[in-house]
Amino acid sequence: MKLIAPTRAVPTHIISGFLGAGKTTLLQQLLRQKPEQEVWAVLMNEFGQIGIDQQILPQSEGFEIKELLGGCLCCSSQLPMQIALSRLLDEAKPDRLFIEPTGLGHPLQLLEQLTEPHWHSHLDMRALVTVVDGSRLHDADWTQQNLYTDQLKAAQIIVISHPDQMQPADEQGLEKLKQEYQAYAPRWLAAENGQLPLAEIDLAHVGIQRKIQPLLQLQRTLPAQAELPEIKQLPYHYVETAQGYSVAGWKFSRRWQFDFYTLLDLLCEQQDWLRIKAIFHTNRGWKTFNFNPQQFNYQSSPENTDNRIELIYRNARDWSAFEEQLLACRIDNAA
Repeated sequence: MKLIAPTRAVPTHIISGFLGAGKTTLLQQLLRQKPEQEVWAVLMNEFGQIGIDQQILPQSEGFEIKELLGGCLCCSSQLPMQIALSRLLDEAKPDRLFIEPTGLGHPLQLLEQLTEPHWHSHLDMRALVTVVDGSRLHDADWTQQNLYTDQLKAAQIIVISHPDQMQPADEQGLEKLKQEYQAYAPRWLAAENGQLPLAEIDLAHVGIQRKIQPLLQLQRTLPAQAELPEIKQLPYHYVETAQGYSVAGWKFSRRWQFDFYTLLDLLCEQQDWLRIKAIFHTNRGWKTFNFNPQQFNYQSSPENTDNRIELIYRNARDWSAFEEQLLACRIDNAA
């Protein structure tokens, strides 16, 4: 695959969001702000095989719209996306590019692809945008889905759509979201009918640093100067840093089972944290934990794809003792 170097890197916006959030409506309004002399391009991704959204975007001169059908360009093979994007840049030579992944996609994975070194001279990545339907913020079953939360974590800017339809319960849900995601320091904007000045989202991308590493107890068994192996499967430990905050997390196999009360005691004993979120397979069923400094919430939940926990702190911390205590809560005795 040959990339033709443009005269300058093209400002590139990822517009993400869960199904029905209002991504395409926002994109329509943004495209109406195109200066007459410029060419803007859009790369859209639909999970199904029939493209519809492309037909409701501008078809006039000065716009180049390309749609990728079937699968998710965030998670599936990178090659179709890389080829489509290269052709779009080469043929359209756009002054600005918008990418709208499917609502079932993981935008952080797409962002990681597009910030790889070979794209640096071609793409000027702007702040990643996630669109959230404000009228559904009262629905905990909607807002607690892993894919939904992954999209929020990836966002540098969160755009609330349908603000005119929000009820008091939605307003409360929005305040709760802002509190939960304060560690990622996103910018919150409201867009009624998708109306939003381009300048509000035309900000430089600021990346989240993430290290995925073996469990800390396994790291201690490696020689001091040894390079940590690449982690491709569970279990693992990771640390993310963004805007001065640290997020420490662990993921374990869904087959691992933990003692509920021992685990609850451990989480309640932690100090100086900003937020603790977790989902565990326990001897009292699958449980979700959502702690903030004002209240400790836990409840039964559907079976998850894995056991996971995240703790957000302002300051660095030695996590070895916590991991040791966490693993001591395990009761299934599996290898």
